[in-house]
Amino acid sequence: MLYRILCVERNRHVREIASYMAGSRLNNFILHAHADYSSDILRLIHSEGISLVLLNIRGVHTPGMRLCEQIRRGSSVPIILLGGSGDFELARQALLYNVSDYLTDPVDPSELGRSLEAVRRGFASEDRPAAMAQDDQKASVQEPAPSCPIVSTIKQYVDEQLHHNITLKRISDSLNFNCAYLGQKFKQQENISFNEYLLRQRMEKAKLLLETTDMKIYEIADAVGYTEIDWFYKKFREYTGASANEYRKQCFITA
Repeated sequence: MLYRILCVERNRHVREIASYMAGSRLNNFILHAHADYSSDILRLIHSEGISLVLLNIRGVHTPGMRLCEQIRRGSSVPIILLGGSGDFELARQALLYNVSDYLTDPVDPSELGRSLEAVRRGFASEDRPAAMAQDDQKASVQEPAPSCPIVSTIKQYVDEQLHHNITLKRISDSLNFNCAYLGQKFKQQENISFNEYLLRQRMEKAKLLLETTDMKIYEIADAVGYTEIDWFYKKFREYTGASANEYRKQCFITA
């Protein structure tokens, strides 16, 4: 079965999406129509039987979000946003519109290919009868889980706010999502809990700072989100098997 793609650019004549598509896989998809931001997108979606919208927001993030909102008022068609920025608020807004994926600029055609494959698998699971559910579960064990946009947003938040007090509850509140739901989605994709991931990011950043800077230990602790130095010492030793001072000395000796 072929699924029809509607490509939406700010300028109908740009065809930037076509260059992204050239390097990605079009398994079960066909480029059916192009449109610009002034087009009646909802009418095209319904009249042309569109299965997926590729929306290029490169350089036009705010108008792109408005167009995404307009689509969601009348259609639940999957949307993949292309050319977004790393801005957390923009990614959060995209999630509220339930986009299938959010690819930042510069768009990697291979990433787009993986996003298309994830959408295709979603269509396939909807089309297959319930009797095949068990076979789907077996197949999913062998296939890598598709990237989840909300998990990517959580990881981006951690990267940007590592020096602050971070909790999944705080992130879920900022995204207007259920905390338990976010924790479940995170563990499904990353195979570790959010707290385990956060600890790993903090400890790896601390190791890097110990290896490459002459910062004081308390400064490093603060830089990775620990206001209590004793707690940092405890967690670092548990993670590495050595104290922060010992770790730095070992790096100096082996350098």
